[in-house]
This record gives sequence, structure tokens and C-alpha cells, in this order.
Amino acid sequence: MKTKFQKLLFIFFGATLGALISINFQALAEKTTSPNLPIEDLRTFAEVFGKIKTDYVEDIEDKKLITEALTGMLAGLDPHSTFLDLDNFKEMQQGTTGEFGGLGIEVGMEDGFVKVISPIEDTPAYEAGLKSGDLIMKLDQTQVKGLTLNEAVKLMRGKPGSSIKIQVLRKGVDAPFDITIVRAQIKTKSVKAKIVEPNYGYVRITQFQERTTQDLAEALKKIRRENKYAFNGIVLDLRNNPGGLLNAAVGVSAAFLDEGDLVVYTEGRAPDSKMHLTAIPENYVRNYPASKNYFDKVPDDVKHTPLVVLVNNGSASASEIVAGALQDHGRGTILGTRSFGKGSVQSILPMNNGTAIKLTTALYFTPNGRSIQSKGIEPDVVVDDGFEQFAVREEDVTNHIVNPQGEDAPAKTDKPANAPTTGSEALKNFKPIELGGKDDKQFQQALLFLKGIDKGIDYSKPKK
Repeated sequence: MKTKFQKLLFIFFGATLGALISINFQALAEKTTSPNLPIEDLRTFAEVFGKIKTDYVEDIEDKKLITEALTGMLAGLDPHSTFLDLDNFKEMQQGTTGEFGGLGIEVGMEDGFVKVISPIEDTPAYEAGLKSGDLIMKLDQTQVKGLTLNEAVKLMRGKPGSSIKIQVLRKGVDAPFDITIVRAQIKTKSVKAKIVEPNYGYVRITQFQERTTQDLAEALKKIRRENKYAFNGIVLDLRNNPGGLLNAAVGVSAAFLDEGDLVVYTEGRAPDSKMHLTAIPENYVRNYPASKNYFDKVPDDVKHTPLVVLVNNGSASASEIVAGALQDHGRGTILGTRSFGKGSVQSILPMNNGTAIKLTTALYFTPNGRSIQSKGIEPDVVVDDGFEQFAVREEDVTNHIVNPQGEDAPAKTDKPANAPTTGSEALKNFKPIELGGKDDKQFQQALLFLKGIDKGIDYSKPKK
């Protein structure tokens, strides 16, 4: 019988099937259904299959035809459901251990091209200047149009040290341009923390991996010990974090919420897709024993320190769960720009022949019952980073799931009236700034906000 934690490992909230990022699953989904089969439609399928076998100009293997049919069936549902053949399923089982090879980008498909959901920090793709929303049109000499996502991902993988030239179409840039990226063995560190000023801490989470909750607890203890006194404020940075494991999102939320607070709940058609996950160790500690809690030795004052959470259009899925939970409980002020808006749940369902499907099985909701699907998390304080007018989000993706609580119209913060105009050349030559540094406008505004709270200034959480 599956434990709750094992069930959680089957569900992840990453933006899409990522290039070179995978999930480690400890159990198998054992659920079968027997719906009434559409006999006439299946006869048509068999007839088309037969015509291809007898009349197509080339001889095509049965396995290829069936695989292509399955791939198209899943891809036609929504941008996040996909068929995983034997090789791709094995790659997915490599695990979110924070070590993998390649470029370091989380990707999906849009209009036949590979779309960058988010470059992973400290990877070749990130350092080369790939941006959330970029469309990859060509990989070396291979046109992406006509490839499946899995085929494109395979082309992006390669021996560390080898290079690949990708052709990029970027919103705001007049024409496609080339970027050369050197592949590397990627070792990502999901939690980074430091004291930015006396009594002010900075914690950045780049992805939600298996060790994220445990590493966060250690990081909080370390910087709190170094500071000696209780913090006046902490900045939690979730920008450009494409998501990851659900239990990690619950654990990060639990670091700042009271034990037992609701973090997220999910709704779907299948009985096991309905979950209410609270901030208790059972929901984020592997093989939970009653005596184990990662946050036991984190000073209590950290849980109640004033908190600002940074988000942008690259903050997706698990990031939005954390931001939504902290916002609903009034635990933190959300600052930045509207998040990506991926509020759907994907489950990995193994098939009997060793393949699997990644299937959207539910939508998730914040503690107050908000669906962020195609809407995202609205910041309490809007601070543009200069690129908001070029942002791409879930509602821009073809065939996305519509928000169940109403039309997923763009929110008011989409294009701030005072957004600076960024030239085509500047966008083309974009290089990321040091997040949490002196040139990071949103981070600096977060610090000012925390200092205002410390001085008793009433910001009243302006929306804009």
C-alpha cells in the first residue's frame, strides 16, 4: 500500500517536461479503468492504420505508428501531458537529485517550437542568456518544427564540453538570432542563503528537489546562527523557479507557516487526485517517523520573521503553491510581477510494457480556494524588472487549460503603464544579473519594504 509521501512523489508541479530534468518515483500507479470503448472510432483508427501500412510511400514499422498515435493523443490534451517511451521514461526516473547533463533549461512546446519555460540558475543556458518565453527554432542544423518535444530534448543532450548552436526567436527582438551553448554536467543547488545586511537574510530556491526542504532547514539554521540575533526580515526568492516536487513545496511553506496550516489542495476526477496537504512533517519528510522534523532546530523566531517573497513570470507551479500559501495566510508580502500560471497537476502513470504517460490529473488550489491556472499569483507589490512587457505565461500557450473559476484574462499587472522600453539589441544581448545583488531592482525594493516594516511605515500592500 502506497504511503502518502510515495503518492506525492508521483505528482510534480514542474512547468513542463524539462530538458534534462527528471523525477524519481518510488512506487507504481496501480489504477485501471474500463470505460465504454468507442467501437466505431476504433474501427476508423484501424482502417487508417491499415491504409498507411499498405499505401504509404515507405514501409513504416507498426511500433512507430502506434507510438506516434499515442504521442499525438497525449499532446492534444494540454501542453503538459505527454507519452514517455522506454528511453524517455528511464530518463525521467533518473531523479530530481540535482545532477544531470546538458544545457539546463525547463522546456515545453509552443506552435511546433521548443519554448523555454525557465533557464535553471548556474547552468550553461542561464549563463548564455536564454530567457523565459524564448522559442527555439533550430538545434544546430536541425529545424525544430516537426520534432516532438522528446526528440528535441534528445538533440539538446550531449557530451559535457560539446557545444550546440540554437536559433532563438525572442519576443521584442526583430529577427531570430543564434546562441552557442557549451553542454555541461549540471549540478544544481536548489537552496542558496546568505546574510545580505545585518539582521536581513536572503534565501533563494532555484528548483524544488528531493533535498530542498532539508537543505532549506540547514540554510536557515546557518544564517540565523551567523546573524546571532533574530532577523528583522527575510527575502524568499522564487523568481525563475519552474517548480518541481510537491512535497518540497509543502516543506518550504512549512518553514514559514504554523504547523497544520493548509498549504494546497487538489481537485480531479480520480479519487486519489483529491488531496489536502498541510504543513506537517508527514507531508514533506521521506519515510516520516513521528520524531523527525527538519525544522525542529530552526529558531522559532524565523517562522515569524517579516517575509517578502519575490516572484516573476518564470515562477511556476510549485513556486506558485508556496507563494499562494504564504499570501493566503498573510504570512508574507508577494513582490515582483505576476507568476507563470501553471495550476495543473501531472502524474506519471507507468504502463505494463515499460512506457509511461505524464497525464494532467488535477488542478491545485491555494488555501483560500484560488485556482492560479492561467492566472498566476498576483503580487501584493508590483515591481517591474524591465522585461514585463515581453513576458510569456501559461495563458499564452496553445491548448492550455482554462481557469475553472472564470476566463483566464490577463491581469492588470501584465504591462505596467510605466514599463521601460527595452531595445531589440538589448534584448538580443540579454545577460542575467546577479540575483540578490546590488543591480537586482526587485530584491533591493524587497529590502526597502522590509526596512519600512521595521520602521513602522504603513505600506498597506499596494497592488499598483
